[in-house]
Amino acid sequence: MEGKRFDSLESWSMILESENVETWEASPKEDEEEWTADLSQLFIGNKFASGAHSRIHRGIYKQRAVAVKMVRIPSHKEETRSVLEQQFKSEVALLSRLYHPNIVQFIAACKKPPVYCIITEYMSQGTLRMYLNKKEHYSLSTETVLRLALDISRGMEYLHSQGVIHRDLKSNNLLLNDEMRVKVEDFGTSCLETQCQETKGNKGTYRWMAPEMVKEKTYTRKVDVYSFGIVLWEPSRLCFHFKE
Repeated sequence: MEGKRFDSLESWSMILESENVETWEASPKEDEEEWTADLSQLFIGNKFASGAHSRIHRGIYKQRAVAVKMVRIPSHKEETRSVLEQQFKSEVALLSRLYHPNIVQFIAACKKPPVYCIITEYMSQGTLRMYLNKKEHYSLSTETVLRLALDISRGMEYLHSQGVIHRDLKSNNLLLNDEMRVKVEDFGTSCLETQCQETKGNKGTYRWMAPEMVKEKTYTRKVDVYSFGIVLWEPSRLCFHFKE
């Protein structure tokens, strides 16, 4: 387990039973996906983050420390169900083809309605935002700022070279490992640049969102560059600050 131990580990089946979720049958095609996880090898630990429809747990998969993003798919809200299923499909399709030191590593996924999961490498130091919140204003050295900024830019440069726009780049979607290197994560709202205009409505988070996206105008990968600038600024801790 690479030195990681998590409290209260439970099997995937026990997690489902504890939530009293209804059982839906998955089609044979879903079970044949090459990225499908072997759920008998997946054990769920403590939750450390959550969203409106998802939560992220520490876990163990095939003796490896992992993060498990569990998405609850509602059965009676057709519109929400459709959106969440599309986000899951998009995130898995993108993550499973991305290989770079500054992109969080995809390991496996599963579709067992009404719960879907995405398994990725475990990043022990949490998000960049968590790291910044522990620091005093302007306390980061220029060397640290450069290292963090270069890690992000390298990950984004690779992403763009693959024709992908992230669309939700922010400090909460940047993770730190034991060596304090940054990796980009969360591709639920990402898209191929050639297909982004086909999606309707705003994507991402307004505080980091480029004006053209807010106004729902035509946009390019440059919207990620705008978000990168906000990351460097927020919350006045990743700015270059030279004392006289």
